[in-house]
Amino acid sequence: MARRQIRVVGAMLQNAEGRYLITQRPPKATLPLLWEFPGGRVEEGEGDEQALAREIREEMGVEVEVLEQALHTHHEYPAYDIDFRVYRCRLAHPDAAIQHVRVHDHRWVLLEEMQQYRFPDADSKTLARLLDLEG
Repeated sequence: MARRQIRVVGAMLQNAEGRYLITQRPPKATLPLLWEFPGGRVEEGEGDEQALAREIREEMGVEVEVLEQALHTHHEYPAYDIDFRVYRCRLAHPDAAIQHVRVHDHRWVLLEEMQQYRFPDADSKTLARLLDLEG
């Protein structure tokens, strides 16, 4: 039987101070309370950009402009495979308040501060690339 393939998109959202937005998964979610780049699954018939804008709106009540793809990685979890693509994004309205609709918490952090947070494995791979840790 073929392994389940899940396409996931994440946002690399940077503010004017050079900090990146990370969000904390809800306590009852899969991989509870881990931190991640905001985003989620691409649904049937959706493009990456459309899915990412929808997920951010549903999770945090803000609109984003999806720009270019920044990173792409693949990760094998025990029960499924993740095709994870991260896009540079910007808030459509920079002063919009981030709401915790479907996230537990959020932080604006510098790239070097991200190592202080626990991320799911797929996000950790992307983070390692961002920090140039993979060489």
